[in-house]
Amino acid sequence: MGKLYKVSSNPHIRSGMTTSGIMLAVIVALMPATGFGIYNFGIRALFVVLVTVASTVLTEFLYGLFRKKMTITDLSAVVTGLLLALNLPVTIPFWMAALGGVFAILVVKMLFGGLGQNFMNPALAARCFLLISFPVQMTAFACDAYTGATPLAALKAGESVNALDMVIGRTAGTIGETSLVALAVGACLLILLGIIDLRVPGTYLVTFAVFVILFGGHRVDPAYLSAHLAGGGLMLGAFFMATDYVTRPVTIKGQYVYGMFLGLMTGIFRIFGPGAEGVSYAIILGNLLVPLIEKYTRPVAFGYRKGGKRREK
Repeated sequence: MGKLYKVSSNPHIRSGMTTSGIMLAVIVALMPATGFGIYNFGIRALFVVLVTVASTVLTEFLYGLFRKKMTITDLSAVVTGLLLALNLPVTIPFWMAALGGVFAILVVKMLFGGLGQNFMNPALAARCFLLISFPVQMTAFACDAYTGATPLAALKAGESVNALDMVIGRTAGTIGETSLVALAVGACLLILLGIIDLRVPGTYLVTFAVFVILFGGHRVDPAYLSAHLAGGGLMLGAFFMATDYVTRPVTIKGQYVYGMFLGLMTGIFRIFGPGAEGVSYAIILGNLLVPLIEKYTRPVAFGYRKGGKRREK
């Protein structure tokens, strides 16, 4: 028999980008939104960020000690804690923020096998957990800087909002969602570095915009549409959480389907739901449907028909 070649197990495609490198890039991309959140809401916002990051890192460290396998060096726990903080109101009690961090890492991530095995975004899962458990504290956006309702709540009530303030970030909301400019800077950085592309967020935003035009009751109203696009956690969710490698589809067609589903669900929650927001629940539902989406969008191998049958010559 001829010379034998040793073939390693898949995947056979290698990249120079490491997990820690990707996570570091995401952390840097989130700094404009984080910095503006601290500037906008005050020093307490910094403490919320520190509490959530400390709780996620410490939880993963202690779990690693228990399992004798350390994983905190990949920086994914830092990203989870930072994303969770940016999805929280500045007035949230510190112990609730820490509880969210523990839930994100222990329940959603580590108990399912760690990074790459979680079936939903840990930060968003923790936010939804806190919303269900402590709805009053999680929707208390009045603080020293802002005393009125959030722009989306005002929009839901039929009031007019200042779209320019929403673009800049001079509004109430969670720590990291208010400034469209800061989020856009971070998103552009990730796109330029090749960390994310526009398939999921682009499809998400276009689908949502079309839904608002068709069912929002204002037809093609630029002010109303821009307020919906700039308000709430839409941009934060579209570019920093819907693009999560682990919980989005890996197939190209599946990513477009996934983005359309997120836009559709966010539109339904915002326009027809009782609340003003809906991004978190839309992405969580999308995460749960990813296996089904991948099943029906998986490319057919060369020489085979759909269903796995080989083509006859």
